[in-house]
Amino acid sequence: MTTQGSDELLDLPEDPALAAAVLEIEAHVAQSGWDQPARLYALVDTAELIAQEPALAAAMSIDGPGEAGSFTSIEQEGLPPGQALEEALHTITWPGSVAGCAAVIERLVLPPGVDDDIPDDPTAAELFAREHPDRQEVRMVAGVTRAGASYCALRLRAHDDELSVVNGTELVPGLLELLHATLHDTPEQGPV
Repeated sequence: MTTQGSDELLDLPEDPALAAAVLEIEAHVAQSGWDQPARLYALVDTAELIAQEPALAAAMSIDGPGEAGSFTSIEQEGLPPGQALEEALHTITWPGSVAGCAAVIERLVLPPGVDDDIPDDPTAAELFAREHPDRQEVRMVAGVTRAGASYCALRLRAHDDELSVVNGTELVPGLLELLHATLHDTPEQGPV
């Protein structure tokens, strides 16, 4: 969508409830600081959670249906230790009761133009990134819904404050694609 008479691209959320959930997850994770392991969340419709699981909703201090269409995020435990979240997502499927999912990862980002200098060996590439003088540490939160909506929030360690969080619909396309794949052709059993 472009504004009339302007070349500026608006990156408005397709699903405001998803955007709110992603930003809430980002703020929650930020309270614990940096150097955290990857996290995975199921996103469930808050009204359905209250109706179907009142004891769970009460335990989570959810005492009302919230806004229509809002999501409650439920952190998943038991991610495979030592395995990158991106690899684990290939093996994860969600039950139909899960309306969406979100992931949080921290990564080193290198400036454009150094791609040809990165070694092919994964261990050497990681060392190269950690030692590169222009590296940036970034926390990425990406969320998707079964309806196809997506939303992301990024925080740089060098600019670690709420006002510097960048957010939009397609900021981490590779991670969004992996998350979307976990919601399609799902069996009746899943992580939740």
